[in-house]
Amino acid sequence: MKISIVVPAYNEEKLLPDSLRSIQAAARAFEEEGWETELIVCDNNSNDATAALARAAGARVVFEPINQIARARNAGAAAATGDWLVFVDADSHPSPGLFRDVVQAIRSGKYLAGGATVQVDRWSLGAWFCVTLWNVLSRVRRWCAGSFIFCQAEAFRAVGGFSHELFASEELDLSERLKALARTRRRALTILSRHPLVTSARKVELYGRRAHVKFLLRLIVSRGAVLRTREDCAIWYDGRR
Repeated sequence: MKISIVVPAYNEEKLLPDSLRSIQAAARAFEEEGWETELIVCDNNSNDATAALARAAGARVVFEPINQIARARNAGAAAATGDWLVFVDADSHPSPGLFRDVVQAIRSGKYLAGGATVQVDRWSLGAWFCVTLWNVLSRVRRWCAGSFIFCQAEAFRAVGGFSHELFASEELDLSERLKALARTRRRALTILSRHPLVTSARKVELYGRRAHVKFLLRLIVSRGAVLRTREDCAIWYDGRR
């Protein structure tokens, strides 16, 4: 068994080194099973030291020139040689316990893919509300947070990977397609909850509740059309770090 861990990164020199250290420590859970691992960082056209820091940490670095999270994850997956893919965002910190739960899910043979509940590294009222709401929706709808997804590589390629039409919510679109495929194979998609993924609260802190509520209202009014343009998804693409 081989596990490919894919980390998309755009101008992440501040947070990437700590995240990679966490990922590498957590990946020992796979090695304890006798599984091989590889760590791939997709440099999504960064203009800082992201790529150099990734190489210094021992990661294989691939390049995606078009700044889009879906393309970055797909480029990393295209370079991967593992039986299973594990996508982790560059501002996130998986624990060994979370990766051990992934091992159990894979060994059970019940699941085609999965995600995890999340918690932020710094709490505030706004962060608490967003995370609590997301975790409920994630478990009820079986939607994977983009910050952490594990998936059988063959299944990921069978559904076409992440959609290049979307600049946000691409993980929800992928979750729905993976669930549909899983049903045809009498398997499922799971959301792990014993060991939540720790991820950065920076978007809540940088933009505040007003910007997120404004985006949500535009999303509803446009019936999802705002997800298809980079300019409308500036919270993810304006480069603020």
